[in-house]
Formats: sequence, C-alpha cells, structure tokens
Amino acid sequence: MYTGMQENTRFEELKKGFIVRVVMIMEKFNLLEKCKDAKSIFISGHVRPDGDCVGSCLAMYMYLRKALPEAEVKVFLEEPSEVFRCIKGFDEIDSTFAVEGEADVFIALDCEKSRLGAAEEIFENARKRINVDHHVSNERGCGDINYIDHSISSTAELVYDLFDRQYMDAEIAKAVYIGIVHDTGIFRYSNTSPETLRIAAELIEYGFDFPEMIDETFCEKTYAQNQLLGRALLESIVFMNGKCIVSAIDKKTLDFYNATPKDLEGIVNQLRITKGVECAIFMYATGNLEYKVSLRSCKYVDVSKVAAFFGGGGHVRAAGCTINGTFYDVANNLSKQIELQMKEHEERN
Repeated sequence: MYTGMQENTRFEELKKGFIVRVVMIMEKFNLLEKCKDAKSIFISGHVRPDGDCVGSCLAMYMYLRKALPEAEVKVFLEEPSEVFRCIKGFDEIDSTFAVEGEADVFIALDCEKSRLGAAEEIFENARKRINVDHHVSNERGCGDINYIDHSISSTAELVYDLFDRQYMDAEIAKAVYIGIVHDTGIFRYSNTSPETLRIAAELIEYGFDFPEMIDETFCEKTYAQNQLLGRALLESIVFMNGKCIVSAIDKKTLDFYNATPKDLEGIVNQLRITKGVECAIFMYATGNLEYKVSLRSCKYVDVSKVAAFFGGGGHVRAAGCTINGTFYDVANNLSKQIELQMKEHEERN
C-alpha cells in the first residue's frame, strides 16, 4: 500500500542521492585508483567524433595502456576523420563495436551516454562507468563516477587533469593538445582560459611538432572541401540586420562531390567570422526534409539554449541539433530562438 510516510522516505532518499551525485560530478578523482583492479577497460566518445573526442579518447587509451599494462584497454569510436591519423593509436580504434562480455570499466568521454551511439549498450552493461565531459548539455553526468565541468575548454583538458605526470610522454601530450586545439579553435574561442594556455605550454614541452600538427588536423583542406566551403560562402544569406548568417549544402551537392559530413567541418566557423555577424548557422541535408544544424556565436547568443530547444545541445558558443523541414522552415524556426536570445541580451544591457 502506498502511504504518505513512504513518499517522505523516498523523497529523503532521492534528496540524499542527488546531493551525493552533485559532489561526485565536480570532484576530481584518482583515475588509476578507480581502474587498478580492472582486467578490461573500454573507452568511447560521441558519434561523429571531432578533434576533442578523438584526442581525449586516444590520450586516455595510451595513458592507461602505459600505466596499467596488465589491463586490456580498447577504444571504440565511429570511424574518425583521416586527419587524426597522426595521433598514435589511430589504427587501433575499433569501429565495429563488437565485444564479448562486460567491461570492468567503461570510460565515456566528451558526451553523455545517449550520444555514445553503438557504444551506449556496452557502457550500460559495464561493471563500473566513468563519465568525463565539459558539455553544458550534460548536466549531471551519466556514470557511477562523473567528472563534469562546463567551465573547462575541452574534455582533453579535463582528461589531462586526471593524468599522473609520471606516465606522460610526447605521444600522449600530442593527443591532449589536439583535443584542446580543436575545441578552442586554436585558442581563439572564449572558452580558452589562462589555465588552458598554461597546460598547452606544458604539453608542447614534450617536444612534438605542434605547428605541423595544427596544419594537418585543423587547417589543411582537400580540393573538394574547399569547393564545398566556396559554395557555402557564395550561397550564404545574412539576416537580422546582418547579425546572423545562414548557409546550407543539399544532398545533391554532397553527392556531386562524393562528400561526407567530415568534409563539411570548419564551414560554420568560417561563416561565424563574417564581419558584423553574431550568430552563424550551417546545415546540411541528412535525409528527406531533414537537416543537421551547426550553430556558432561570437559574444552573447547562447547557442546551447537554441540547440536544446530543438533536442540538441553543446556549448554556449558552439552547439548543434537535427531539425525537420525545408531549408527556409529550419532557418525561420532557428531565427525565432536566436531572436529571443538577442532580446534577452538587449534587456540586460
């Protein structure tokens, strides 16, 4: 029988559990202590892995293999862009997600569990689950142990904070550096803190060729990628008195260039730096009347709130979502939410 007493007791249990969970989220933990008895440690990140995701996962993979040589360590990711082949361990990424048995420890990096894709089930079945992330949309973490800090530049920076320096080497430092570089836009974005730069300085002291690495993974584009960028810029539209810019690539164009979503990386950032623009929208067709949307802002539009309204998420200055409709439907629906953000800014100032 359900009684008020039971309700009060349950409320107290929930309240206690919530308090414990909040403490767990923000508290740095001893990674090697949590993994020391594990025979199998699996690592994964979000679908369509970007530089922070790949760098964090491979840095964690190399670190744990070095620090815990007796453990079986595996990294699972959707097939990353070839530009990250310069990171040691790239060829050891498992994109099949085929495993037997349960992992003793599963470490989810740069996302919460719903964005793990094919790895989500493996994560759920693990004996111990660890979640390290910096996304605003990941409010409480999804693991038994959580290290979530929305104020940090990248998951790579959080991962580095967990590493015992005695196991660091040039290859691990390079992977961490790549993660930080990609999520800070080579230290141009507002998420770059003085501590981020201090960490970057520590990392380059390990002696890897960081200018070449930045060129290879961040700057270099194929001919087809430059063609797509050109099309996106030529066909872009400014609106809201020049405060917003939007562009899209349709399925026909993607097919013509035999392009994948990886070939579209960087377009939204190029749109963002258009003079006078506060918010940039780039979208590409993923199906019939379906668009994958990337959002970027400069100073005051919180694009994570815009994306969250449509079921997506991300950061204050960089976020994304998927929306159904025509190009104009999607642009109009996004513009309403962006306009609300702009009005809030005007009222505050």
